[in-house]
Amino acid sequence: MTRLEQLFDGTLPRLVMFDLDGTLMDSVPDLAAAVDKMLMLLGRPPAGVARVRDWVGNGSRVLVRRALAGQLDHDGVADELADEALALFMQAYAGGHELTAVYPGVRDCLDWLRERRVKLAIITNKPAQFIEPLLEEKGLAGYFDWLVGGDTLPQQKPDPAALFWVMDKAGVAPSESLFVGDSRNDVRAAKAATVRCVALTYGYNHGEPIADEQPALVLDDLRELVASVPGLR
Repeated sequence: MTRLEQLFDGTLPRLVMFDLDGTLMDSVPDLAAAVDKMLMLLGRPPAGVARVRDWVGNGSRVLVRRALAGQLDHDGVADELADEALALFMQAYAGGHELTAVYPGVRDCLDWLRERRVKLAIITNKPAQFIEPLLEEKGLAGYFDWLVGGDTLPQQKPDPAALFWVMDKAGVAPSESLFVGDSRNDVRAAKAATVRCVALTYGYNHGEPIADEQPALVLDDLRELVASVPGLR
């Protein structure tokens, strides 16, 4: 038996929803490059990969505001400046994603689920315009039945609206669904939707251990989710 089947009392979920950045792909190097280009155009010093890694997870607008503030707390950033900076960031990020890499084990997990006819979806706070081209570029196109970006609905994670939207489209109940992510926004959205959540340790959670959010399962590699575990029957 796999850990996934153990989570669902010996069966498989009918729907698995995934976060994107920090879960399926390490996108921070490209995000940091776009942030630094934006800052340069505004006459500001670069932020660098390490700082951007702690700032991602709440969508592009919040990332830009954090970069302008130089910290997680961005309440003091003027909306007019944030709007100007966001336009510069979006233009820079659209230029390419050659530094983004699919995490080890992701394709193995997706192949395993697809072979068993489990429905798959992506729910991310990344703007929707970037999702499909990024999946195409990185060889993950064709796996997912639904793609939900941070601007697809009025709400973003940790609000559970996107999870409910996908489950409604799939005709699948929360008890038959799983969400896989890497941040507190992912875990909290899943809990609010009464959906089981698996969290990855390698992603972006503002420097805090994801286990602190108490997901149903914490893994270091997505292959651990679908590999047979000795002693599990």
